[in-house]
Amino acid sequence: MNKVHPLAWRTALTCISYHHRVWLQDRGSLTRRIQDRCMKFCVKRVFQSLSRIYEDEQRMMGLRASELAMVREVYLYCDSTPVVFAHSVVAHKNLRGAWRGLSGLGNKSLGTVLFTNPKIKRTPLEFKKISRGHFLYDRACARLSEEPHYLWARRSLFTLHGQSILVTEVFLPAILDLPL
Repeated sequence: MNKVHPLAWRTALTCISYHHRVWLQDRGSLTRRIQDRCMKFCVKRVFQSLSRIYEDEQRMMGLRASELAMVREVYLYCDSTPVVFAHSVVAHKNLRGAWRGLSGLGNKSLGTVLFTNPKIKRTPLEFKKISRGHFLYDRACARLSEEPHYLWARRSLFTLHGQSILVTEVFLPAILDLPL
């Protein structure tokens, strides 16, 4: 029997609340779903730079350790509260190809780009429960007044013309305050 490493991303959710499950498993536009539940939705970019990426991201994207990628991190706000921290990675070489417009998004939603082009394909979602010490948890909690014991994250690849972008979304505690 193959055992899944306890730190691995998983393709199925277990031991999770119904409310979390509904948010995490929705394959539609997370941006649109949040917008529909807010008076005022906004995206605030907190980081964007060419850099090396983490080993599990390299594996998923098929990149070598020496290859640079553009990393973009934003918070999605519902009214004045951050509800999602998003971490996106695209290979540097693909910024001149299918994803050439991404470096100029600023505070615009990536979800709007991804879900309006029918040629973009999405891989199945992967899930992970993250806590203190995981790079995504530490970065996601930077704008929270209180750190929770853990956060749920999901990720998937979006592909256009054979070039991929890895999008990871970390669900912050306030997401549970929004109606399903």
